[in-house]
Amino acid sequence: MSDIHRQRHVAESFGADAERYDKGRPSYPDAMIKRVVEASPGPAFLDVGIGTGIAARQLRAYGCQVLGIEVDDRMAAQARTHGLAVETARFEEWDPAGRRFDALVAAMTWHWIDPVAGAVKAAEVLGTGGLIALMWNVFDVSPAIKQAFAAVNARIVPDFPNPWAAKIPMAEAYQAILDTAIAGLRDSGSFAPHEQWRIDWELSYTRDEWLSVLPTFGGASRLPPHTLAELLTASGEAIDAAGGTLTVHYSTLTVAAKRA
Repeated sequence: MSDIHRQRHVAESFGADAERYDKGRPSYPDAMIKRVVEASPGPAFLDVGIGTGIAARQLRAYGCQVLGIEVDDRMAAQARTHGLAVETARFEEWDPAGRRFDALVAAMTWHWIDPVAGAVKAAEVLGTGGLIALMWNVFDVSPAIKQAFAAVNARIVPDFPNPWAAKIPMAEAYQAILDTAIAGLRDSGSFAPHEQWRIDWELSYTRDEWLSVLPTFGGASRLPPHTLAELLTASGEAIDAAGGTLTVHYSTLTVAAKRA
């Protein structure tokens, strides 16, 4: 997982159906957003990989002024429909034009950023004591449905990563991604020792609700239409066999550090 940031073709594919992404992807626990806001020395936030603005809208509701950076024009356009200010660029190459921010957040995006170059850039735009908060919503399901989903993915998309095949809880498997981000902050030499925060929560989906969000997961939008249709049909059958609904166990994981 340490070199996932090199898979930019995947990072830049989410905008294929930006409206679906915006409607289907979950927001972040209010308690986590509140903790991030309270840890920031001020209200000026930079959202790296703002996407459609899911986290940014939550931050704005707390009175923050948010500027988004987004590599995908389609995702940026969707965020702007919510009244958010977005500049289109790869973060590592973005020109802040001398601007400084109290906090930098990245929600479900920092693994697409070069961990050291990103940390160096973050340090450039944060003042002393400024906060960097890197957030991920990590999902898991019951062992039975996880096994069924793993079999579906292995059969229909054998060349794609199969997160359902993990033998350990998803939050533990995801720690490798967080550790890469932590190492980047450390290696930049610009941040105080990090903290790691976690909130666990659940969200229930109907069969159709889950099948609506499934195409927004990494790489799915690049599948041929017939393959995606087959994946959705088989996944729906697995949910039907489990009773027709799906409870997803989310863990919101945050790496937070202050600019030294």
